[in-house]
Order: sequence, then structure tokens, then C-alpha cells
Amino acid sequence: MYDLEGKLVVAVASSALFDLTESDKVFREQGEEAYRAHQREREDVQLPEGVAFGFIRRLLSLNVSESDHPVEVVLLSRNDPDTGARVFRSIAARGLGIERAVFTKGRPPWRYVESFGASLFLSAHPKDVREAVDLGVPAGQVLAGGGYPDDPDDRGLRVAFDFDGVLADDSAEKVYKEGGLDAFRRSERAMEGTPLNPGPLLRLFRELGRIQAIETARRQIDPSYEPLLRIAIATARGAPAHQRVVESLRSWGLGVDEAFFMGGVDKGRVLGTFRPHLFFDDQLAHAQPTSQLLPSVHVPFGIANRV
Repeated sequence: MYDLEGKLVVAVASSALFDLTESDKVFREQGEEAYRAHQREREDVQLPEGVAFGFIRRLLSLNVSESDHPVEVVLLSRNDPDTGARVFRSIAARGLGIERAVFTKGRPPWRYVESFGASLFLSAHPKDVREAVDLGVPAGQVLAGGGYPDDPDDRGLRVAFDFDGVLADDSAEKVYKEGGLDAFRRSERAMEGTPLNPGPLLRLFRELGRIQAIETARRQIDPSYEPLLRIAIATARGAPAHQRVVESLRSWGLGVDEAFFMGGVDKGRVLGTFRPHLFFDDQLAHAQPTSQLLPSVHVPFGIANRV
């Protein structure tokens, strides 16, 4: 029996992996039977790449052999096996190593995230993502944006995270929302040496750190091996509020390759240079602008997302 224990598992909806705009329009405007016929007729026509495609392709490239295979990706789809056949054919045509799938025929697929021990669920379906996050499931909504050609000459994988409400909880954000900037600054000075509690994607962050350790071990065995994964934090915090990020990382036993303490300056200025294959932020006001530059994910967690 195949064992997923000890692997980084990511669950991805077909709506995040591929651009389903055309087929979704058929479903909405003409109904299920027309949609079924549409998918069958185009079963051998590859679906266009979606927002998360580059991230998933590169993530799977971290598997170098059957014995050195630290990553698994599971497809979770609202299709049934019949209408989902086109998705699997598109996966196979692009050489993605995705073997496992769940088809729910319209039911929320996020319910199966924990069944596979996944540390992330990606979907373009906002209701699915919000329901998942509300129940403590690590999830994010990929945002439609400017289109991101997946450069085949770029072998690296770069991932960027906002901090509060993504890696850490929203306790500091609550102080800011309820008391304003001065209250936030007072609180951060008083709590300077106190780490923040974990947020919704800390498990993913930790798992990516473990992958980096695997890459370091590969390089020790083979000096010609070039590590692929780089991780960054891009936060609106500036000095001295940056110190709680440092203390939190220390308490978690984790580090990053690059950190951007923007002090309220547009994160797109640095993310456009770092060029992550996914950027995670809990605030749409930040994630939507970056989605025009690079693949971006909204994590609807905490006070910033309360209506």
C-alpha cells in the first residue's frame, strides 16, 4: 500500500490547475447535459493552463526518482469521472505526475483534504475555499489575473507568503483593525519578544522548509545539484514591528530565503522582482493587485475577511 506519510501533499481543484472559463460558461448558460457533451466532444483537446499550473508543475519537479519522491499532488474535482476525463487527459498530455483524484459530482471537494493529509487546497471556487478555511482546513482561492506564461527555461520554484493572517494568526491584525495604527504600534512594542500563534498556512510553510532540507541533502551528495525552491515573506510590517516576524520564525524553528518588510509600501514592487509562482495573502486589497503581475492566492482567514 502506498504511504503518504512524510510527504508534502497538495490538493488542487481542476479550476486552479486549468482555465475552465469556456466549459464553466457552457455549464452556467446551457446546463449539465450540454456541459457533459461539451467535455466529451473536446476530451482530447487540452485545457488551457490555469493560475496554479506553474506552481504545481514545479512542485512535482522536486520529485527526482521513485525513491526520492517527497511531493504528492491530488486532484479534487467537482466533476464526475465522465466529465473529469478531459482534466485527466490534459494532466497526462503535459506530463504532470498526478495519479490520485477525487470526483464529487458537484459536492464540495475540500472535505477530502484531510483524507490525504494535504497541507494546502487550491481552488478558484470562493465558496469552497471560504468553507474550508472556516473549518480550519488550509485553503486558498486562486485569483484570475493577467496571465502568466510558464517559462520552461526557469527551473526554480519560488513561493511567497504574507505573514499576519497567513503564516501567523490575525491577533495583531485585530489590534490594528480595532484600534488603528497607533494602537498596533504600541501593542507591537509591548509584545516585541512574543511569537505569534500559527496561522492557516504554517503547516505548508513548514513542509516547504522540509523540502529545502531535502534539497540541501541532495546537494551534499551531488555538488552539481542546484536547489530549486526559494521561500519569501512579503509583509506590510516595517521596523520595529518586523521583530515579531523574526521571533515567530525562531520559535517555529523556520527560516526564509528572502524577507520584505514593506512598511505599507506596495508589495508588488518587490514581488515583481522575486517573481513567485504563487503568492499567498489574506487581504483581497493586496492579492488582487498582485494577481495582475503574478499568480496570487487569497486566503480568506481572520478579521480581515469578516463581513
